[in-house]
Amino acid sequence: MVSVKYRLDARRLLCPLPVIRVQDRMNSMVAGEMLEVICTDPGAASDIPAWCRINGHKILDMEEREGELVIVIEAGKSG
Repeated sequence: MVSVKYRLDARRLLCPLPVIRVQDRMNSMVAGEMLEVICTDPGAASDIPAWCRINGHKILDMEEREGELVIVIEAGKSG
C-alpha cells in the first residue's frame, strides 16, 4: 500500500465532475505526491485513467471496495 497524502471524495458525482475535481486537486500538487480518489460513477473507471495518461500522471492502484471505486494517482508533474 502506498502512502497517500491527499484524499478526494467524489462519491455521488456524475461525469464529468469526478474528472474535473481530480484535475482541480492535481493542479496544486507536485510530482510524486499521491491522491486517493473515491468515486461511485462507473464512468470514472475509464475517464480518470484516460485523463491521467493525457496529463502525465500515473495510476498506482484502482480497486472496487463495497460498491465504490478507489483510485490512487501519483502526480507526474507540477500543476
